[in-house]
Amino acid sequence: MKAMKNKYHVYIAMFLILCLLPSAGLLFTGVSSSAENRETAKAPVLIKEDGINPDFLNDAGAWFEDHFAFRNEAVTGYAMLLGKIFGVSAQQGVIVGKDGWLFYKDSLEDFQGTGQMTDRQLFQVAHTLRMIRDYARKNGVRFAFVVAPNKNSLYGEYMPYYYQPFRNHAGNLERLKKYLQKEQVHMIDLDEAFRSSSQVLYHKRDSHWNNEGAALAADRILTGLGKKHPSYADRTYELRADFEGDLDRMLYPAAIEPEEERYYIPSPQFTYCEEVESNFAPKINTRSAGSGSLVVYRDSFGNALLPFLAEAYEKAYFSRAIPYQMQDLSVHQADTLLIERAERFLPQMAQEAPVMEAPIIENPSAGDIQSTPQTICPEEIAQGDYVKVTGKVPTDRLKDNSRILIRVNANYIYEAFPITCADGQEGFTMYLPTDNVKDTGNTYELFLME
Repeated sequence: MKAMKNKYHVYIAMFLILCLLPSAGLLFTGVSSSAENRETAKAPVLIKEDGINPDFLNDAGAWFEDHFAFRNEAVTGYAMLLGKIFGVSAQQGVIVGKDGWLFYKDSLEDFQGTGQMTDRQLFQVAHTLRMIRDYARKNGVRFAFVVAPNKNSLYGEYMPYYYQPFRNHAGNLERLKKYLQKEQVHMIDLDEAFRSSSQVLYHKRDSHWNNEGAALAADRILTGLGKKHPSYADRTYELRADFEGDLDRMLYPAAIEPEEERYYIPSPQFTYCEEVESNFAPKINTRSAGSGSLVVYRDSFGNALLPFLAEAYEKAYFSRAIPYQMQDLSVHQADTLLIERAERFLPQMAQEAPVMEAPIIENPSAGDIQSTPQTICPEEIAQGDYVKVTGKVPTDRLKDNSRILIRVNANYIYEAFPITCADGQEGFTMYLPTDNVKDTGNTYELFLME
């Protein structure tokens, strides 16, 4: 009987130790930092400026969930159990593929063809880029647009069987190409270049291309821009197994498997103008022995791309800011503008208008006007040297290729950027110089034009 009681005591003690381990372990291991691709909960504050925080206990619980001792080890163990044995992911944002491949779940709709953009949205993206191109040309700046293909668009055979088959119709990128051609937007096609290569140009356990893929992308981009640049195709390189993938870090934070990465010898030659923690910094300025001045609006695919582009231009400015700030062209005295966007973010582009002075349309042809003018009451917001004007357009009045013109104060006619609003309705955004509008009492008339 006594031996049985001792066993119970041991079991109870072990249970209590396991329960206390996540919190008591903080005394020995310190606070664990989550490796997930999200913002973790901040430390709770009992007393705020306006008094006692009524949500202190909720905040403390949320913080503990993100920072308890051995959290990464527990997350990794659970993920390995699901991934290695059952072939499924423990992370909502990560897909466990075949042969050790990982994929970003945000690209799943593209892969399966369930997130199709409407024809109107494709026109919005293409025509907005056309308006940016026209602005760049007017200021003597060369312009190009480039899309970084989704990893599973290129290597879909490694997607798990339960997400198969691959879509049997054209995806957003393929459909957008036709609209860009109609709008005469210079698109540098990386999708074709990557598909024609026999090399694996993306990391298995990261959502982005590897250095070899970035070098190929840079070569196509610079060639498309007519820019002389060194070729990396035949350059000496070494392989080092030191690259840690973002998806690997999210899924298995305590058991990351470093991948081989290609390092060119010599590496791209350039210098940073300011101290940066990584190439994912929001704004980066570089200098090199190259020539010309480049402005690049980019996303995370620009991290590996940056060194190769920076080497080719004497001055380069890389920005992740959205909306795009067109005044950057004059600020940085750019002769070239490049917009890079990941394939999975194309639908978001239909909701974004760059900060750029709305172009004036001189004497639009009456034959191109689709409707009689309609008086509207858009929202006006002062933003520095501009007044931002936004509004909605009745869907029944729109065609897929309708351009949106706004006459202001019965005077100038401006073209607005066509956008899809967050609520799904069709709308527009334009930026007017403060000199051309009054503080109050402005009148606006809406025209639709082919």
